[in-house]
Amino acid sequence: MIGGLRRLCGAGDAGHVALTFDDGPDPVSTPYFVDALAAAEVRATFFVVGERLHRHRWLGRLLASAGHELAVHGWRHTPLVPGRAARRGLYRTVNLITDVTGMPPRWFRPPYGVVLPGSLRLVRAVGLEPVLCGRRVRGGATVLLHDRTRAEAAWRAGIALVPRIVAMCRRRGLRIGPLGEHGVQRPAMPLRSVIHAPLARRTDAHRVVRDG
Repeated sequence: MIGGLRRLCGAGDAGHVALTFDDGPDPVSTPYFVDALAAAEVRATFFVVGERLHRHRWLGRLLASAGHELAVHGWRHTPLVPGRAARRGLYRTVNLITDVTGMPPRWFRPPYGVVLPGSLRLVRAVGLEPVLCGRRVRGGATVLLHDRTRAEAAWRAGIALVPRIVAMCRRRGLRIGPLGEHGVQRPAMPLRSVIHAPLARRTDAHRVVRDG
């Protein structure tokens, strides 16, 4: 089970770091992250909230045209409670991303990192792979930042961290990019054995860099 949870947290190729963003897209903050990533010559994975992408489809096209990968963070930013409504929301978000970008999404990250009984089975039934995140910048890790936050100071701090994280990875000889290049493996464990993964709080990005 421990090995399975390690993979669920986005463990991948030891020579690669996956850079991911949650909670967008946002018409104010997301374009700044697109610019920061372009300046660093890095692509990433954006876990989008369906209802926000529905309101700002142009941001999905902007992300895709810049080479970024779009993934599912739910139709709304609420815990995924298995049932018909949750399944409908997942399919709706998958179809929206596919329509906006021309590419079906592969990944799912639950809002707040909450994994409830039966939720992984539901996610995989929809054709998605669940991925959480790690806590440190190191080879094989999946790093989580947020391209949308309630406080402007928070997302601006995240933008400032993008070049620092990229520089850190390159100094260590690590490649950095989207989850599609990360080599994440499906957890080899019974789905019924997962009751609740460790709650993934909003990552303190400054701590992520310091702990690296």
